[in-house]
Amino acid sequence: MKIIDSHFHWWPRPIFERLEARKGFPRADRNERGGWTYRGAGDRAGRIASWAEWFDLDRQLEAMDALGHDIGAVLSIGPFSIYFSELEPEEGRDAAIEWNEQMAWAVARYPGRLWASAAIPLADTATALDVLEDAVDRLGLMGVNLPGSVGADPRIDAERLEPFYARVAELGLPMFLHPTDAIFAEMLSGYGNALHLSLGRVVEVSVAASRLMFSGLMDRHPGLKIVMSHTGGALPYQSGRMDKNGKQAKLPHPPSHYLKRMYTDTVSPHVAGQRFAIEYYGIDNVMYGTDYPCWDPQTCLDQLAEVELTESDRQKLFHDNAVRILGLDMPGESAARRAAG
Repeated sequence: MKIIDSHFHWWPRPIFERLEARKGFPRADRNERGGWTYRGAGDRAGRIASWAEWFDLDRQLEAMDALGHDIGAVLSIGPFSIYFSELEPEEGRDAAIEWNEQMAWAVARYPGRLWASAAIPLADTATALDVLEDAVDRLGLMGVNLPGSVGADPRIDAERLEPFYARVAELGLPMFLHPTDAIFAEMLSGYGNALHLSLGRVVEVSVAASRLMFSGLMDRHPGLKIVMSHTGGALPYQSGRMDKNGKQAKLPHPPSHYLKRMYTDTVSPHVAGQRFAIEYYGIDNVMYGTDYPCWDPQTCLDQLAEVELTESDRQKLFHDNAVRILGLDMPGESAARRAAG
């Protein structure tokens, strides 16, 4: 069975070399771990620190080969997706297109093994739509990245962004919803950043997903495919509380109805969390994902081996769901299906 890692990060080195030379903020500075530390607009609280493993795609894939499986990967941006929305619209457009071209290059270099989603600057809606069309029509990318905030503004449900969400839904593209470090970093500072990394990002992705639900966007655009990172943050565990108090939003359905229309990954560093995500969302809505290089794929595989699954469900979790949910082009498998009639 070919395994598809739905939550995998590779960052192009030239992007950060240019960021290092940028005057003012946002910018990136080299760090002692062989990567860069991103510092956001206005030198706000919240740093995104990378290390050497983020930047060498060939070595990343060699690490996957060493696991003893045939593993493909879906490239998404992660917390750095906020960068493109912290720039002025024209600069954000150029930066996003440069990023997307790097993603398209990687996909072309490893066809059938890598797929990639697009960076989208959200500070200006017209710019977001232009970059979206370019990413799909010219570059052939398979999805978009949705940061948990637009710069330091947590309102990703802003009315002005309605045309963007409508177009994403019309195209049938998955949106990879990932937290950034712009919202809760200052509130949860200290302790070597342990508090923010442990809780802040979980809260941010939960707030962002909740805004998409409570705003009615998922009713107005039922084709939206939202992929929540990190097994859905805190939301599955708080589902009952959301249904109890969510009536005030006057939605046609309880919040859990919308939450269970979302998709998620297996990025949870304990077996109970992975098991609960599968039970809550249903096996058809969960995809294998490791957050590599932030988490060890071997640990993820070992944990999932402890979750009792049928062979059919394992096939869904490790492969079929990603192909279906993300609309991945699998050349060999497509040919086999055509040959089978």
